[in-house]
Amino acid sequence: MTKPISPSLTVDCVVFDEADRLLLIQRAHEPFTDRYALPGGFVDVGETVEAAALRELKEETGVEGQIIRLIGVYSDPNRDPRGHTVSAAFLVSSTGTPQAGDDAAAAAFVADWRDLSYAFDHAQIIADARKLMGK
Repeated sequence: MTKPISPSLTVDCVVFDEADRLLLIQRAHEPFTDRYALPGGFVDVGETVEAAALRELKEETGVEGQIIRLIGVYSDPNRDPRGHTVSAAFLVSSTGTPQAGDDAAAAAFVADWRDLSYAFDHAQIIADARKLMGK
């Protein structure tokens, strides 16, 4: 039996602080170099999506996280110009001060997040998270 060709599996984290600032990275690499994005990335073989979300959060921002809940699954075949990816997006709480790491050029809690342009479909993920939060 041949193995099916499948989309890549990714995760994204939505993290707000007590001042309603959103934790964002600026991408260091293509696609969307220098654009704002949610912390996230690819799930490793043998890893749960929850573990991948917390690992990527730590690698890209230096902060520890705790998953609050699943926001949704995002599967538009055109969401990533590199190819078909499916993302499980999580609402996450965090502790620590952000510092850019891994493939992030910058990482910070951003107050004016509503006015920014985002990579991928991250604006939709943020909007869905806000609805779940009742905001």
